[in-house]
Amino acid sequence: MTGRTDTQPTPRSAPTPTLTPTPTPAAKPHRPLAALLAVVTLVVLALGAPPQVPEAAAADGPTATVSKAEAGAGGTVTVSGQGWRPRALLMMLICGQNMIGGTNSCANSDGRAVTTDSNGAFHKKLPVTEPPKPCPCVIHVATVTGEAAYDDVPFRVAGHPVAPLPKQEGTGGERLRVLSARLDGSSGLLTWFGAPPQRRLVVTIANLGSTPARDPVFKVGTSHGVFAPSWEEQQWRGTIAAGKKAQVKLPVELSAGAHGDYQVSLKYGGKVLVEQPWTVGRPWGVTLFWILLCVVVPAAVFRIGMAVVDKVRPRTAVVAARGGGEDGGGALPWFTPDTLPQTQSARSTQTQHLSAPSQENRPTPKGST
Repeated sequence: MTGRTDTQPTPRSAPTPTLTPTPTPAAKPHRPLAALLAVVTLVVLALGAPPQVPEAAAADGPTATVSKAEAGAGGTVTVSGQGWRPRALLMMLICGQNMIGGTNSCANSDGRAVTTDSNGAFHKKLPVTEPPKPCPCVIHVATVTGEAAYDDVPFRVAGHPVAPLPKQEGTGGERLRVLSARLDGSSGLLTWFGAPPQRRLVVTIANLGSTPARDPVFKVGTSHGVFAPSWEEQQWRGTIAAGKKAQVKLPVELSAGAHGDYQVSLKYGGKVLVEQPWTVGRPWGVTLFWILLCVVVPAAVFRIGMAVVDKVRPRTAVVAARGGGEDGGGALPWFTPDTLPQTQSARSTQTQHLSAPSQENRPTPKGST
């Protein structure tokens, strides 16, 4: 009896542990929901992340890097790049004075060409040579064909002299470089008839200097064939801060009736920043106008001349030609009296005379005396 009483409290305490599993089934439905939310979040982040990477790369533009920041003449350095156009042809040059004087300050004979892969990246070794201008130097990477794009990487040529940068004409401490350029606009119906062709030069300009460029004055030039460009000053309202870039839009207009291959140039501070080709179609409307003029004017002159002749020629000749005078009788002008057409009665009389000859004209019977 005593052992039975000892075993009875055990089943009474059993309901107490049964209360502990009750939260477990209630908590299980939340775990799949949390896992599903986590999966959805990861998918959203995975889908949303890639589009942001190209936008950031496009905003920064193509970039280039070097394997080492300094090397002596005779050595080599590996240049790498990303964000360029796929299958684009690039040129790599070592330039002095930060390439302020253009390619004249670069070692052009020792440059190297490279083609980007399908992702717009490249890797190429470049021999280190001393540029014709003193340092500070840069490795200049730029596109050869297509849309203009470039990047300059600071580089030190060991043993090469260093000199302060020259001040550009008409500028302060700003250094403007063109990252990309294009011509916007199209020709309309008036241009087809000889109106002046118009476009808008859109350039992305970066300020590589130490001071901002406030309301810069650019020179826009247009040239045709071997002729030198004619320049026109245009002021852009705005400020390009140091180390920043901005999009500049400048109008370009040619003369009336212009057609053929033209080149639009942009200059700042005595240096040509970019050159953009422009092919203008022939104004065929003008040709069509002259063709119609050569056909319509002679026809109109002929009609006027015929009307004048009809008014000026004598009236009597016209009446005679129509075969009558005042009483309406008279011979037609193209018949003579001997050749007048015979009437029906005249023809019948002549027939009777032929069928019944006169008495005098009868033959004498045979045997008469």
